[in-house]
Parts: sequence; structure tokens; C-alpha cells
Amino acid sequence: MERFDVKRGLVKQVTSQGGLAVLARDYFDAVEDAGNNSFTGSHDIMTSISAEYNEHGALVVDVTNVPPDFDDEEAMRSAMEARRKWTSFLDAATGYNSKQRGDKAKEWAKKASKAKSAISAFTALHVTSKNTSSEVTAQAESMIEEIESALEQGDNTKAAGRAEKLGKLLE
Repeated sequence: MERFDVKRGLVKQVTSQGGLAVLARDYFDAVEDAGNNSFTGSHDIMTSISAEYNEHGALVVDVTNVPPDFDDEEAMRSAMEARRKWTSFLDAATGYNSKQRGDKAKEWAKKASKAKSAISAFTALHVTSKNTSSEVTAQAESMIEEIESALEQGDNTKAAGRAEKLGKLLE
């Protein structure tokens, strides 16, 4: 599964125009509306495509590709066309081009890393310093639970925000 950030307001716009399945029909052959702004389908070398806008407003996709016959020129052309359609679909469904999607993915991963680093920093500080009050320790442990929960739910933005508060608590 892959997750892609979506431009603010685009989910609402796509929904008003019939939903993600209607958009996907512009790019793929076999598309079935799965409800709740999601679809399943297939197209050429992509034997299985499922996509949805999740509760955080991101596009979550799962695609199964089969390699083309590399010795057959027509199969290669067809595969390249299918990839072009896939990229065009992602552009339309996210509002971002390939480079922007890559940049957003890096930001997303950075937020998760920042949250995990804050937990590690607190743990290291707590082990080496006995001067931390029980009240601060309790607050920090509560924040760590919130960070871990947010990370498990895939909400890296919330996790990074809580990590920032944890860092300020320990200053």
C-alpha cells in the first residue's frame, strides 16, 4: 500500500464530481465503485488497483503489477502507456505532480522520524537523569502514548506535533 498527500479541498471537489471511481474511469478500463470515495479495478499490466481517500484526506492505493514481455515491442508500448495513465491518475487524484508527491512523502516520513526521535530522547534523558520530577515524567509518558497511538493510526502530523510538545516539556 502506498499513501499520497492530497491538496487541500481536492477530496471535496472529486466527491462533488461523482467520487474517486468516476475520476478513475477517465484513466482505467475496469473500474468498480467500492463506495466511500473508493474503487477497485484493473488496467493492462496493473491487474489489481484499489484506491480510497482515507479519513485523514490522503489517497491510499494498492496496485499489483505484472511485468510485460520485454521482448515484445507492442507489450512494452502498452506497459508504458499504462504507467503514463497511472501517473496522470495520481496527478489528478492528488493535485500534485510526481516531484511534489515525492517531496510530500519525504515530509511525511520526516514527521514520523521526528516523533520517534522525541520518544528516544525522552527515554535516554529519563534513564540518565534522576532529576526529572514524577509529574513531568507522567506528562511525558502520557504524551509518548499519544505519539505512539498517532503513529499506529498513520497520523504522522499529530505525532510530530505531540513530539514537539514533548521536546518543550523536557527543556
